[in-house]
This record gives sequence, C-alpha cells and structure tokens, in this order.
Amino acid sequence: MTTRLRECWSAARYLVVGAGTSLLSIFALVGLLAVLLLCPFGVGIPSLAPAIRLSRWPVGVDRRRAARALGEPIPEPYRDGSPLKDPATRRDLAWLAIHAATGVFLGSLAIGLPLGVVQQLVTAFVWPAVPGGIEGSVGLVVNSWPRAGLTLLVGAAFGAATLLLPRLARWQARTARSLLTPGPGVVLADRVAELTATRAAALEAHGAELRRIERDLHDGTQARIAAVVLQLGVAGQLYDRDPATARELLVKAQDTATDALAELRTVVRSIHPPLLSERGLAGAVRALGERSPVPVAVTVSDDTGRPAAVEAAAYFVVAEALANVTKHADASQVDIELSGPPGLLRLEIRDDGRGGADESAGSGLAGIRRRAEAFDGTLRLTSPPGGPTVLRVELPCGS
Repeated sequence: MTTRLRECWSAARYLVVGAGTSLLSIFALVGLLAVLLLCPFGVGIPSLAPAIRLSRWPVGVDRRRAARALGEPIPEPYRDGSPLKDPATRRDLAWLAIHAATGVFLGSLAIGLPLGVVQQLVTAFVWPAVPGGIEGSVGLVVNSWPRAGLTLLVGAAFGAATLLLPRLARWQARTARSLLTPGPGVVLADRVAELTATRAAALEAHGAELRRIERDLHDGTQARIAAVVLQLGVAGQLYDRDPATARELLVKAQDTATDALAELRTVVRSIHPPLLSERGLAGAVRALGERSPVPVAVTVSDDTGRPAAVEAAAYFVVAEALANVTKHADASQVDIELSGPPGLLRLEIRDDGRGGADESAGSGLAGIRRRAEAFDGTLRLTSPPGGPTVLRVELPCGS
C-alpha cells in the first residue's frame, strides 16, 4: 500500500507539472498560429523559423521529464539546417497539440481526485456539527447518516480513480517518448554519418601512420643499411691492400648495422608493441608507467584478454596520455584503471596536475579520440582549471 501511495504521489506531481507545460504548449501553438497568419502579408515569414526554435523549449522540458519518469534517455532528434525542413518539427507540433489538449485536464485530475477524497471523508464525519448539513462535491447535501454513507462511497470512487493516476502519467510519458525521439530513419542516417566520419578519420590516421613508418624506414633504417652495404663493399676492396683500414670499416659497418637494428625494432614497436604479446595489456601498461617520469599507479579490475587490435589501441592511448601528462600537466601522480566487462574495455587516466586540458589545443587528445572512434569507442575528458584531469575511454571489443 505504501508503494502504491508513493507511485500515486509521483504520478500526481508529474501530471501537475505537465499541466504547466501544457499551458506553455498552448502559448507556443497560439504564437505559431499568429506567425502563420502573418505569413501571407510577408511579416511572419522571417519569424517562422525563430518561432519554431522557440517552441522547442517547452518540448525539450517535456522530453527531459519523460526521460526521468521512464528511466531512459530520450535524445534530441533535431538536425542541422532549417527547422522548416526538419522531420522532428512535425513530431514536435503533434506533441504540442496532444499535450495542449490533454495536459491541463490530466493535471486537474491529479489535483482534484485526491482533494475530492479528502473532502468526501471530511463531509461524511463533520456534517453533524454543521446546522443544515454540508453540501458535498457532487451536489449532494449531507444532512443524515445514510447520505453520509453515500458520500463515503463517492469518496471511495474518487480514491479508486486516484490509484489510476500512475497509468495516466505513464501514458503521458510514453506518448512524449514516441513523438519526441528521433525517427527510425533519422537514427539510421545519423548513425551512418557517424560511422562514415569515424571511418574517414580512421583511414586518415592509418594513412598518416603508414607514411610515418615509411619515412622512418626510408630516412633511418634504409639509410643505415645502405651505409653498411657501402662500407662492406669498400672493406672488401681494401682487404688485401690495407687490412687495417678494412678492419676499421668492418667495425663501423657492425656499429651501423646495430643502430639500424635498433631503429627497426623501434619502428616495429610503434606498429605493435612486443610487450603486449609478452605481458598482456596490464603488464604493458605497467611497463609504460615504470618508464614514465611521473609516478604511475595502475589498477586492473579485469585482466580478461581482449582482441589484439583493441589492446594495441588501449596501449597507445595510455602512452599518448602519459606523454601529455609529462609535457603539459605538471602532475605529481597519475592513476590508471583498466576495467570493464568482456565486451568492453574501459580506461580511466587521472592526474593531479594543473588541469585545463583542451582537445582543440593540439595536445594529442584529438588523436586519442580518433583512435577510440575507429573502434566505435568514446572519449570523455574532464579537466577543470586547477585539476584534476580525468580521461575516460571506452573501447568495444566486438567491433
């Protein structure tokens, strides 16, 4: 019974607030109608688009109310461009019309029914103290106990109707959800546009990575190997005439080959770090922390193996984040947490530095976002001035 009463109280509050937004819907419809009536005279045409945008404010209030009542987010369906061509505008107008017609009435029921119950109960027991009786809410003058019993029956009917308020509130919230969410075509189009953008960013990042590898191989490793070949050739020519010089060239060729091997290992490490294969993601991240000049604490809530591509992306995200902290944060401590269910990898990197990190400032955060979005992942950055800076990255493991 306590649960039912609590539900009725919540529903009554929802419907009463809905009565207020219903009045706003009426004002919005009247305003839009006035602008439309002025359009034939040319006065309302420039005001039509601003008027539609203004009418979205009460619609947004109802969208947020319905989301809280249903316990699920309702995204805004609006798209860039003229509101006159936006399919969501028609759905907004439909909601404004329905809510304007029903919201005030339902809000009145939410107020009137509980008050009617209280009035009937008071009337049924207080009438003997009032000369001539008391007129009840249904026009019945209560001046005898039989009539008082009839008033109690009316109060019970009001009480039963009050218990239906949660159904009315759910109907209002679900109607708002069905009209104020993006249409299926809009959701699909937005998703396609998002995937197209992330795919283009991933291809661009992949192309840049290939060019970097090619440049490193061409300018570093290839040049050193060419020098080794040249030194070995000269040493072979001088071996019979000048063995000492040939020996020096062989030593230089060996040193050059050693440097080329080290550079080649660096290039390979930038493609897929061997530490990932040797120690797994947790061990590789701990190794990054050990090499960092800023003290790093690593917490692993789940060490389940993920796909190699996801682990490599997570490794480079941590490496780039630690590089940013070293260069810009002036931090004394970094905390890294790896967690998430088997189908999702969560990274949280927190530092106690100066804060104020800005993705648009070219600090490497844009590259981290592109790397995450290539896996259909997300990046959230919180960095108020004065810190702390918290970077949260989620990488789905099924993409």
